[in-house]
Amino acid sequence: MLVTTADSASVHMIRRAEKLAEELGCRYAPRAKLSLGKLIRKYNEADVLVVTEQQIRYVRLDGESLSFHPSMSFVRVKRLIRGDADAMIEACGLRPGDSVLDCTAGFASDSIVFAYAVGSGGSVTALESELPMYGLVKTGLQSYETDVPEMNEAMRRIRMVHADHNEYLRQMPAGSVDFVYFDPMFRDPLTQSSAMNPLRALANHASVTDEAIRLAKRAARKAVVLKEQRGSAEFGRLRFTEICGGSHSKIAYGVIRIAANDE
Repeated sequence: MLVTTADSASVHMIRRAEKLAEELGCRYAPRAKLSLGKLIRKYNEADVLVVTEQQIRYVRLDGESLSFHPSMSFVRVKRLIRGDADAMIEACGLRPGDSVLDCTAGFASDSIVFAYAVGSGGSVTALESELPMYGLVKTGLQSYETDVPEMNEAMRRIRMVHADHNEYLRQMPAGSVDFVYFDPMFRDPLTQSSAMNPLRALANHASVTDEAIRLAKRAARKAVVLKEQRGSAEFGRLRFTEICGGSHSKIAYGVIRIAANDE
């Protein structure tokens, strides 16, 4: 993967791009007045992160592009601020001060809602296995600005980690986090949005494994939660018997509560 800048780059933009490339362990490619297509072909890379003054943009070899945005988390956080309930928070039984491990961060929409709900006394760690997505979202969470201060604060509190959740869970001590959360990429998307096609191309499509659930149960103090489409066979396959969420919603949450003596 390459990291570069917009065509007309300031010194500040170049420094940001160089720093991001170093953090991600990627090659920094000076733009040198080349089109992105020519730059990609020159370095024989299929993915590029483009640093601009306002944001980071992901561009694919076929021309598809994607920028970070908080998506529905913005609406959900505003609802929580005014005192409305959130189905995910209700399903978990989350409280201020809790700690959450989001094993499948993606665009971090759920992580943002978690971060607002647990507050400054809690913590949210979000894992992302795919390097382009990790770079895009990590940078976005630290720089994206909304007109809602609580939303901005929640995004800044999230700790992004580039890691496969199976490997990360294996290294976690028992009972080291309150909630472990999985939101795998749906096999059948609920909406066919062309704007989200690059996101689906970037995402890890692997199913959650039995081992991951076993490791999550060992790491969690309160619950392991799986987000899936309502009626998904994944709940049964992974032995989630408590299914939460509104009866009219297309989304449901499977919950495994952790008893005090569970391992």
